[in-house]
Amino acid sequence: MALIVQKFGGTSVGSAERIKNVAKRIARWKAQGHDIVVVPSAMSGETNRLIGLAKEVSAAPSPRELDVIASTGEQVTIALLSMALHECGLKAKSYTGPQVKVLTDSTYTKARILKIDDQRIRRDLAAGNVVVVAGFQGADEDGNITTLGRGGSDTSAVALAAALKADECQIYTDVDGVYTTDPRVVPEARKLDTITFEEMLEMASLGSKVLQIRSVEFAGKYKVKLRVLSSFEDEGEGTLITVEEEKSMEQPIISGIAFNRDEAKLTILGVPDLPGVAFKILGPIAEANIDVDMIIQNVSQEGLTDFSFTVNRGDFNKAKSILETSAVEMKARGVVGDSKTCKVSAVGVGMRSHPGIASKMFRALGAEGINIQMISTSEIKISVVIEEKYLELAVRVLHKVFGLDKE
Repeated sequence: MALIVQKFGGTSVGSAERIKNVAKRIARWKAQGHDIVVVPSAMSGETNRLIGLAKEVSAAPSPRELDVIASTGEQVTIALLSMALHECGLKAKSYTGPQVKVLTDSTYTKARILKIDDQRIRRDLAAGNVVVVAGFQGADEDGNITTLGRGGSDTSAVALAAALKADECQIYTDVDGVYTTDPRVVPEARKLDTITFEEMLEMASLGSKVLQIRSVEFAGKYKVKLRVLSSFEDEGEGTLITVEEEKSMEQPIISGIAFNRDEAKLTILGVPDLPGVAFKILGPIAEANIDVDMIIQNVSQEGLTDFSFTVNRGDFNKAKSILETSAVEMKARGVVGDSKTCKVSAVGVGMRSHPGIASKMFRALGAEGINIQMISTSEIKISVVIEEKYLELAVRVLHKVFGLDKE
C-alpha cells in the first residue's frame, strides 16, 4: 500500500462526464489498497471566465479580490469530484486550500507556499477517505485567500506530496508523458520513460508546457517522485521524473529538444564599455518587472560595445521604449530590436561527459542555412536564438541529428 497524490488538470475535469471518469480511475487505485489525495484544477476555461467577469466590472481589479474570485473555480471541482466518488461507493471529503491550512505569503495572484498542516488530511486518510484538496490556492497569515499563479495546481500537488511524504505524485494531463520534443512539430518524437529533475527543469524553463516550472523545482528540492500520466488513457506508465542516480547508466546524451516561440531580441548599440554599464541597461528593465533571458556583450572597440538581450515577446515594445530612454541618457548610438526570434535548446545530463555536443548542434544548423544570433549554455543545455521562421526546421534537424527519433 502506498500514499499517492494525484493531480488532475482542467481538461481532465472539464465536464461532469469527465469528472465521473476521474472518480472511476481514483476508485481503481483505491481498490488496490492505496491511500489517495487528489488535487484537481478548475474545470477548463473556468478561471479565464472568472477573471473575465472581474475585468468586466473593473479595468484594474484589486489583486486581493481577484484571488477571492479566481479560487472559486477549484472549489466547484472538489465538491463535484467528491460527489462522484460517493457515487462510486467511496468515502471522500473535499477541502479548500485555506481549510487544509496551506499557508502562503501575501503576494496575491502569485503567492508562494510557506507551510502545509497535514494533520486533518492524515486523520481523514486513516478513516478510509479519499481526500480532495483544491489546487492553486491557500491563505496568508491573516486568513486572506491567495492563489499561486497559472499552473499552480501542479505546485499544490507537489507541495502536498512533500508535506505528506507521499510515495509518488502523479500529474494527470492531456498528454501521456514527457516527449523528446513536441510531437506536433516532430511526429517521430518519443515518450521518455524517465527524465531527471534537472532535465525537466530545463525543459520546463525553455518552453515545454507539460509541467509548471515551480512544481518541478519543488519536487527536486524535496525529492518528490513525479510521474506524468494521461487522463484519457488507462494504459502506460507515463514518464517518471526522478533523481539522476536512478536513471539508466545507458542514458542518452541528449534527452530532448525544447523551444520557445515567444522570444524577442533587443540590442543597444555603442554604449561606453565601463564598469556598471550592464546595470544601467538592465536596471530599468528589471524595475519594470520584465524578465531578461539571454544576455550577450560584444568585445569592446574604441571604448564602445554593443549589448544584446532577449525578453518575452509580450514585453518587447515596453522594453524597447525603456531601452531607448537609457540609450539617450548613456549617449549610445541607438537601439535595434527583432520581435520575430525564437529559442531552440538541446537538453541532457549526458552532455556533461560528452564533448563536442555544441559543435555538432552548430554544424547541423549551419548545414540548413540557419544563422545563430545568440548562444547560451549550462552544464546540461545549449540554447540558441534564431529567426522564428526556422523554428520547426531547426527542431526537426536537431531531433534527428541527436538520434532522438530512435528507440
